[in-house]
Amino acid sequence: TQLAFVDIAGLVKGASQGEGLGNQFLGNIREVDAVVHVLRCFEDGDIQHVSNKIDPLSDAEVVETELLLSDLESLEKRVPAFQKKATSGDKEAKIAANVLGQALELLREGKPARLTEPSDEEEQRIFDQSQLLTAKPVLYVCNVDEGDAAEGNAMSATVFEKAKAEGAEAVIVSAAIESELVDMEPDERTEYLSELGLEESGLARVIRAGYQLLNLQTFFTAGPKESRAWTVHKGAKAPEAAGEIHSDFERGFIRAETIAFDDFVTLGGESAARDAGKLRQEGKEYVAKDGDIFNFKFNV
Repeated sequence: TQLAFVDIAGLVKGASQGEGLGNQFLGNIREVDAVVHVLRCFEDGDIQHVSNKIDPLSDAEVVETELLLSDLESLEKRVPAFQKKATSGDKEAKIAANVLGQALELLREGKPARLTEPSDEEEQRIFDQSQLLTAKPVLYVCNVDEGDAAEGNAMSATVFEKAKAEGAEAVIVSAAIESELVDMEPDERTEYLSELGLEESGLARVIRAGYQLLNLQTFFTAGPKESRAWTVHKGAKAPEAAGEIHSDFERGFIRAETIAFDDFVTLGGESAARDAGKLRQEGKEYVAKDGDIFNFKFNV
């Protein structure tokens, strides 16, 4: 999963002054798996906003409009070309003209391309290959003050409404709280969050939302020297999960010794899980589940 970190305040200022976001920034966005907007949702006279007003929806829309215009310019050229090729009987061009034509209509209405609904796998494949900027999944992170970290506020509520209408995700965090948590020990963090009415940190909420947005899950490898967590998309089969560790594991995959996370923890480790019959031998068609603990067997 690729992430891009950008100076959103500078982008908003530049774009609002007619400077645009720049080709380099747009190129970076094209390479990432998701776009995360960190939006200011708190009042503080000591912290100046580049636009001299606190309006998270406006901040997001300044950037999103630039992405939309870039996609619109691209499809205004590409869709007519596909339509022309489709008239000569080109099957793939016909599929592209249909699905990207749908995206073009959405963009003309000021809506993101991610609202496009491909009708089958072929349309989905072509749509994914189009690399449209507004087709990227979006997560809105509402940065609120400490007092609103548990329930949010009126500004974050408008962002959540926007996210729902767009098929995006939104979470609430307080950067002030997160900065306090950095230097705390685990027990101190738990107590501090509890006092604030929070069950987990804002960072944990962002990670959880990101996993949901990108359809990801975690599997583990555990041994005498180290235990590690790995990320793979939901629906991945065992060889693909093995490939997340090393491509040789996927190419030479034989089988996966598998223990469910709950069984591993409840029984106290691999040996006890094996004795209790909870260690399974899974083949190439096994679909990895969230929390699986794997020991991969493969040919070198």
